[in-house]
Amino acid sequence: MHIELTEEQKLIQDTARDFARNQLEPVAAKLDQDKDRDTLLGNLKQLAELGFMGLNVKEEYGGSEAGVVAFSVAMTEIARACASTAVTVSVNNMVCEVIQAIGSEEQKQNYIPKICSGEYAAGSFGLTETCAGSDPSGMVTQAVRDGDHYVLNGSKIFITSAPYAGVFVVWAVTDKEAPKGKGISCFLVEAGTPGLLIGKEEEKMGQHASATNELIFQDCRVPASALMGKENDGFRIAVAELAGGRIGIGSLGLGVGLAAMDHASRYATERVQFGQKISNFQALQWMIADAYTELEAARLLLMNAACRKEQGRSFAKEASMAKLFATEAANRACYQAMQMLGGYGYTKDYPIERYARDARITTIYEGTSEIQRLIISREILRNLAA
Repeated sequence: MHIELTEEQKLIQDTARDFARNQLEPVAAKLDQDKDRDTLLGNLKQLAELGFMGLNVKEEYGGSEAGVVAFSVAMTEIARACASTAVTVSVNNMVCEVIQAIGSEEQKQNYIPKICSGEYAAGSFGLTETCAGSDPSGMVTQAVRDGDHYVLNGSKIFITSAPYAGVFVVWAVTDKEAPKGKGISCFLVEAGTPGLLIGKEEEKMGQHASATNELIFQDCRVPASALMGKENDGFRIAVAELAGGRIGIGSLGLGVGLAAMDHASRYATERVQFGQKISNFQALQWMIADAYTELEAARLLLMNAACRKEQGRSFAKEASMAKLFATEAANRACYQAMQMLGGYGYTKDYPIERYARDARITTIYEGTSEIQRLIISREILRNLAA
């Protein structure tokens, strides 16, 4: 693994940082408060034009073909300014990657360029259900073959970007008699398809500008050509793609944690108590040292996972390690930052309370911290037994 970024990766990082500081940061608080969708969609369109919606996607499909490391560092910079924008970018990239990995040539040519160019503001994953969260193999949404079509019935919850997504990657049971997790298939469902309904939008603790909705399928007919990969092979696809998404969410968490500590550390150099700047007190110096050390360790874990994926090596365990550590470190950093600001940190006059709210979900979505620990320990024990 090369710790130093290449010139191309540095350019992508710098471009993401400049855009985040100039375009995202000035409107992040307003997006959080007002859920200003027009501003969000405008920023997403500009990010697409800069090449950030397909960073690990081949150029022939409209992607940047910059790799996984570039994706990770870009996600971190975008999240330092606006976590709501960053999560959309992360999901868009992963939707493009799953279509690139298992879609037919027609599916790749039809959908990936639309997401990469911004013609589609977003792509979405339809995986989670009320009784199938940490255990997606327990889903009950069904897809029944009917001639040259499949008919989908059921519902999905917590779907990022649902109201403005152009296409959904949806998992459904196609063989009810198969063993658990074996009879699931993966489909591409276009927005506006009859029978696909966008349900209520969740009122969340954080990441307010990113829409999170229920999807409802009521006799939703899709052509047989909407099937991605092989029938009844969808669960394996879901597991593989979730591993890649964990690099994105870990990088997002890192960005939020860095933003919180940067703000709090600057504040400490200005705030005066007991006749001196509070940055002179050892208690705060140790908070700063511990938080930045953990965040740097998170960056290195993310870099390792990203490098392994980019090189075509196994990376599931490393991605889980990186996601687990980075998101929990981000939450600790946000609460340390709030403590450093005292009462001000708890008010909306300062961005720390928003960072803390935005960071909280990162230990839950794309696999909870508890699930990451299961994956890590299972892989370690399997290798020891080999």
